[in-house]
Amino acid sequence: MKMHKGSEMKSGKYRLFMVAVIAGWLLTACTANPIEPAGPTAPTAAGAAPTIGAPTATPISAPPNDSTSIPPTPTPAPTEPPATVVALKCDGLTPEQTEGPYYTPDTPERTSLIEPGMTGTKLILTGYVLDANCQPIANAWLDFWQADAAGEYDNAGYVMRGHQFTDADGRYQLETMLPGLYPGRTRHIHVKVQAPGGPVLTSQIYFPGEAANAGDQIFDPALIAEVETTADGLRGAFNFVINPK
Repeated sequence: MKMHKGSEMKSGKYRLFMVAVIAGWLLTACTANPIEPAGPTAPTAAGAAPTIGAPTATPISAPPNDSTSIPPTPTPAPTEPPATVVALKCDGLTPEQTEGPYYTPDTPERTSLIEPGMTGTKLILTGYVLDANCQPIANAWLDFWQADAAGEYDNAGYVMRGHQFTDADGRYQLETMLPGLYPGRTRHIHVKVQAPGGPVLTSQIYFPGEAANAGDQIFDPALIAEVETTADGLRGAFNFVINPK
């Protein structure tokens, strides 16, 4: 069947018109709703709530020191040694001294020789029992005896007499009264010291600044305790260095 030439022309114009309409529609749709490729998504723990808010700022670390940095000012060294160094002072074996005529064995075990009604200046003496290598000796035995503030010994009982043992750190503490003077002697405290199973050291402790030190024939400056005055009396420190065997 033959088509008329005018009908073919009309049909071609219609097709061109429809193509133009469809192209315009597609262009309008793509411009209004652009499609962007999806970016990678960070993994989220199961059941975790989404993070809301601005991200936490990362702290900025200080730059390392370089040759132009100014070094910190060093802390001045202390002018006095720490108390622990003083307490562990170790200057060779403690000298032996005479027992004297007033020793009484089997004293009561106690760290304080002060009894009710006593008068005088309170003295707290502390220190360590050390071996020749300056190592503390635990459970060392110390037996103290002395005159009272009036310079008198109790030879009938145990006034101003008592023994004790060092603790696990080799430390002892004696609470007593400053001994008084009696003719021919300066102030002193008698003591016997013994490591467990070792020999007994018999010695004495003296005090600094005593006028009678110079005239005492037994006095030994190596046995002077370090003493200071406090609001409650006197505090002293003395270490015993002994042979443990």
